Amino acid sequence: MQHDLLAWEDWLAKLLAARAVPGATLALVRDGEVEVVAAGVRDVDSGEPVSAETVFDAASLSKPMVAYAVLQLADAGVLHLDQPLSQLVPPLVPDDPLAERITFRHVLTHTCGLQNLRGKEPLRMYFTPGERFSYSSTGFMHMQSAIEARTGEPLEVTLRRLVFVPLGMRSSSFEWQESFAANLALPHENGTRLVKHRPPAASASYSLQTTAGDYGRFIAAVLHGAWLRQATWREWLVPVAHVPRGAAIHLEAAPAETEDDVAWGLGWGLEPSRGTFFQWGKMDGVRAFAMGSVAAQTGVALFTNGNTGLRLMGDVAGLVLPGAHPAIDWLACVTEEG
Repeated sequence: MQHDLLAWEDWLAKLLAARAVPGATLALVRDGEVEVVAAGVRDVDSGEPVSAETVFDAASLSKPMVAYAVLQLADAGVLHLDQPLSQLVPPLVPDDPLAERITFRHVLTHTCGLQNLRGKEPLRMYFTPGERFSYSSTGFMHMQSAIEARTGEPLEVTLRRLVFVPLGMRSSSFEWQESFAANLALPHENGTRLVKHRPPAASASYSLQTTAGDYGRFIAAVLHGAWLRQATWREWLVPVAHVPRGAAIHLEAAPAETEDDVAWGLGWGLEPSRGTFFQWGKMDGVRAFAMGSVAAQTGVALFTNGNTGLRLMGDVAGLVLPGAHPAIDWLACVTEEG
């Protein structure tokens, strides 16, 4: 971590070229300190460079931050993790009694039984909540409605109050801010610039806009359990359900096999044997990745503006968490990244 910043930037620039990624920022976290490295371009057409202050789409790296807020609300007695969401908002599948049983805990652990995205298929319950893991962004959207009903305020206000302000995250929002436009990373697919998606409203599933430095502050808070009771912090990172072998979504039946060392806790993916937590993000032209270890008090957050960005996972994780990572092998399979 004492490397000269220019050397880090040169290393990252070479890595981006080798992996065909337009631009990236990287937060390296150790013992509460955050160092940001930036390289590449935020727009291949204009050639404008990425800087440490460039705002990126976090995609599903939004989810652990919402989980953090939910745990704080639980600590404060505002809600209970095992409370059915149907006590606060109507169930998403009104004609299925199983939908009434979905709790905050089921959503956070991706065991709620709902499909990942709404898509064209009608919403339905695929299995009893708590039965097994199947990644569900729809569940997070359902949970958002319950959070807003319970707090009486929009999700953005809750996140600002519980996360952004306490952690000093001054360049982050779940809602689009016009101030982001001046230094924004535009998405790219196979080197072609796409139109930036500007979320029409806050989404617990994917809409966080942030910088690497801001997300690094969040990881630093995760590493020492800031603003959480000690028992809650410990429970946050306890494995609840192991993921299917080679798949993130497994709805129709129980998987024949699960990953031995990749599981999910209350909002984070986990490598139980290594004591590490992780999450990935994937949207059109956007890839992101985060990983950390409480025992080592180190972590990393990667934000990229290209569809090949997850090719960097192993390289960046190795900077602070060297060694084999079954989660990265699993993600390389489920995200179809080489």
